[in-house]
Amino acid sequence: MISNIYSVLGKSGLRVSPFCLGAMTFGQAHQWNANQWGADEASSREIFDYYVESGGNFIDTAIGYTMGQSETLVGKFIRERGIRDKIVIGTKFGPNIDMTNPNTGGNGRKNIRFAVDTSLKRLGTDYIDLYWLHFWDTVTPPEEVVDSFDALVRAGKILHYGLSNVPAWWMTRAHCYAQASGKERPIALQMEYSLVSRSIEREHRPACQDLGMGICTWSPLGSGFLSGKYRSIGVDEGKAESVGRLDSTAGSPLFDRDKARNWRILEALDEAADALGVPHAQVALSWLAGRPGVTSIILGATKLEQFKQNLGAASLVLPDELRAKLDEASALEVVSPYEFFRNPHRSMFRGKFAIDPWISREAYSSDG
Repeated sequence: MISNIYSVLGKSGLRVSPFCLGAMTFGQAHQWNANQWGADEASSREIFDYYVESGGNFIDTAIGYTMGQSETLVGKFIRERGIRDKIVIGTKFGPNIDMTNPNTGGNGRKNIRFAVDTSLKRLGTDYIDLYWLHFWDTVTPPEEVVDSFDALVRAGKILHYGLSNVPAWWMTRAHCYAQASGKERPIALQMEYSLVSRSIEREHRPACQDLGMGICTWSPLGSGFLSGKYRSIGVDEGKAESVGRLDSTAGSPLFDRDKARNWRILEALDEAADALGVPHAQVALSWLAGRPGVTSIILGATKLEQFKQNLGAASLVLPDELRAKLDEASALEVVSPYEFFRNPHRSMFRGKFAIDPWISREAYSSDG
């Protein structure tokens, strides 16, 4: 249960649950992997109802999820329960949903206007609580994006906005422009983050902590790799065999999890799960919930039992010694220039000066 546990998202007054319901699997219309992902309306409703009845208030969807079915179902479920004012709806724009029109994709002002109206219609609401830029299109200047978001806030179509899957420098530039020009600032960042994907710790997390942006994480179980379903079979030069969804997406940088480091992480995860007598997924989620800067973890599922089990991580307290072992097993490689920041007062000043109070050692350390 997650009732009565809420956190303020970034420097805003928006309070959200520590676990966010990911609705990417709501609906069965897919442009890819149609036979593997997605839940029908009845299953999606069960998951939604359980989440809300457990005290959850934060829903994550997107204009491109299940070709529009996700937003439509989310809006329908909220209306049927009459809980619009209790739910924080987060949806995203970015991917092109009309391949005959080049301006219905990307981060440009024209698409933002089209996308927000499309999402509002599907959701059946007159405002979106948190509107996300789904990913950087590598073209649109951050100033145009910020101005467009600011206009949507002033028009009452959205209350807040956030950035997802963007470079840290681009996020920082957007935030600084907004602050300098008196525009609405992004309050949150959405990025992949898990035991097998900690690269956010190098630049994004320290930037968010400095700018006052909350962090929402996607793929907290490494696309299922940390669920306990996968095992190393005949390890050979860092590779191993496994059976499941990961194999069907081989070659994708988002799903390639058969590296030697990740099998070591699984060994540490096995040890922690066995010691606590809980599912692997709960351990991985509890570890992530305890990372600095993390405000909410996005959980998706196609089956209610799977979702119930994962949501149980909300009440799991991970002992320090097990957390330390997971930290060590999943530590990022120390690369340039980060080795200079691990102990800057020693390398630069030979320990003669005190550390400035605003510097967070943990934020600049690759090993957590």
